[in-house]
Amino acid sequence: MPVTAHNAKSIVGEPEVVEDALRRAQGPVAEPVEASPAWLSLKQAATALQALQVQDGSIPDAAAHDAARAHVTAITAAIEELRPRFPHDDAYLAASVRDFRRWTDGGFGVPDFLDSLEAFQPQQHRIDGIRHLVVFPMYTQNGSRARHVEAVLVEVIWPEFIAQLEAGDYGNKLFVSLRFVDFTPGYDTNSAVLFPETVAMREIPAFTWGAIFQDREAARYRRVVRAAAEITKLELPDDAARMLEDQALTEKTFVMWDIIHDRTHMRGDLPFDPFMIKQRMPYFLYSLEELRCDLTAFRECVAIQQRLAVRQARAPEGEALDSAEAEMLEHAKLVQYAVIFDRIFRFAITGSRVRNYDGLGGQLLFAWLHQRGVLHWTDTSLAFEWDEVPAAVIALGAAIDELYWRSIDRPKTAHWLAAYDLMRSVLTPNPASAWARGLPDEVLAGAPKGYTDAVMDDEFPLSMFYEALEKKMKPVIESTAGITGKDA
Repeated sequence: MPVTAHNAKSIVGEPEVVEDALRRAQGPVAEPVEASPAWLSLKQAATALQALQVQDGSIPDAAAHDAARAHVTAITAAIEELRPRFPHDDAYLAASVRDFRRWTDGGFGVPDFLDSLEAFQPQQHRIDGIRHLVVFPMYTQNGSRARHVEAVLVEVIWPEFIAQLEAGDYGNKLFVSLRFVDFTPGYDTNSAVLFPETVAMREIPAFTWGAIFQDREAARYRRVVRAAAEITKLELPDDAARMLEDQALTEKTFVMWDIIHDRTHMRGDLPFDPFMIKQRMPYFLYSLEELRCDLTAFRECVAIQQRLAVRQARAPEGEALDSAEAEMLEHAKLVQYAVIFDRIFRFAITGSRVRNYDGLGGQLLFAWLHQRGVLHWTDTSLAFEWDEVPAAVIALGAAIDELYWRSIDRPKTAHWLAAYDLMRSVLTPNPASAWARGLPDEVLAGAPKGYTDAVMDDEFPLSMFYEALEKKMKPVIESTAGITGKDA
């Protein structure tokens, strides 16, 4: 996707230059954007407009067009009023107004916001605390599948240690970390991402950014892990316990986890398109890919922790780590706890049992650690052998890496079968599974569709441990829909 040139009002340059421009735009006594009449009007109009739109974002009912036109007028007027508060996004906000007017003039058909999407470049402004006003017709992953007009106020999370991490061995120019400020109903859900591919547009460009709401991830992690630790009588290590009391600490932990996870999809000995776009495969393949990225983040954080701890121990007096390195060391350890606890407590029992690939990945990690004797469920209490945990987690990542490396030389369906063998070596398949019994020759000799059709919706059911835990945790997990850092 070409980077759209900024107009004369746009602010680019060093972070302090941008921050100074923002202060001038907002003024010393400016009210917060989220409390301004313009934002409240925009939010109200976008929410009202959603009720008139069908799933593809259009408004086919001509009788609703007058009302829709009034709502769009309110939206564009609010954007124009708020533009001076976002000088770094001026080109985008101007393009958004044009896209809304073109949609209105065209009779409210399927919306096309490609022009404004191409003008929105948040990855160019990764400055801690900088804000964006985002308005698009889009669906929200794990929220709504309808491409309705949504409006979101967001704030960038970009501490110095993350900037150093990204500038060093973990470069990821597409990654943007965010915090919710306010939003319309599509984000009052489980959605924790802002992805350009969700926007209604006439053609698919090359995407240049992807954003994750780490405040939501951190808030639901804290609520879920707090409850799970109490239910399972798990005695949390001191560092892990601190996360449950400190939202900002946990947000930064998730930024570090996610920036390494995200870049991993594009790296390694990959036997297939790492994002698996437009491929239909057995859902346990998606489980392994997402878990591979999480375990890579875990492994890299172990390495970062070891490297910085050695430097700190060997540094002469007065030459210890700088503040950013010290924070990186602290969060490298916290990422390890976050990966384990989020995976085994939240992922494993969140969502339905219909091809739940993230849930399956959580089950796999729990069972792997249990079977290697570093996780114990004894006398109805959960405990870990923390000194042994890193090696066990890294070993699971190595097993998946080995599967990938070998599969480069295998036919696709042979790779699928090998992946299933890895899963069933740890988890027990459904007793009715055709895959577990062995696929018949006509499927094995046929097209890949036959393989995927034979996979059960719940190919690897929950264990008795998870069946019991799910019943107790369900209300807690359900309560995290729409949660933000302010709610934790």
